[in-house]
Amino acid sequence: MNIMLFHSTFGLRPAVKDAADRLRAAGHEVWTPDLFEGRTFDTVEEGMEFKEEIGKDELLKRAVLAAAPYSDRGLVYAGFSLGASIAQTLALGDEKARGLLLVHGTSDIAETASVDELPVQLHVASPDVFETDDWLNTWYLQMGRTGADVEIYRYPGAGHLYTDPGLPDYDEEAAEATWRVALGFLDSL
Repeated sequence: MNIMLFHSTFGLRPAVKDAADRLRAAGHEVWTPDLFEGRTFDTVEEGMEFKEEIGKDELLKRAVLAAAPYSDRGLVYAGFSLGASIAQTLALGDEKARGLLLVHGTSDIAETASVDELPVQLHVASPDVFETDDWLNTWYLQMGRTGADVEIYRYPGAGHLYTDPGLPDYDEEAAEATWRVALGFLDSL
């Protein structure tokens, strides 16, 4: 699979590079665009402030430009938290998308979004302050209306960014379970 993997609001941290290496070791080609142009952050607040300075439109533009050279290959869009929301937006707008792997995040869905049975897998903490149960129920129904084939995996007691060993949210058991399931998902595409 050809995978476009987007980083979280913390920036292109070692955990994202390690995730890409894990995917490559499983036989996938992976790109990890740096939407923050080298900046990384130690707190969600710092990253969110920087994201607001850049603006949503500019971030999406950077993501589209990063994916464009490879989209004809049929990309699997993937991302962590903020990167998952960006991946979702791009996948729903790319008719050649092969799949969507969301870890720690989702995004609003345009009412006009439509896909043809796009395989989607979401991995989130439970509970998660950024991905509440009410929101996830609504998101799941809306994704179904777009034509996506959605699977959701919840990890009780894990923190929001539980796959990043460099952050306080890290949960090794939940992270390894996520990767086992995600790699199986990618192999099925």
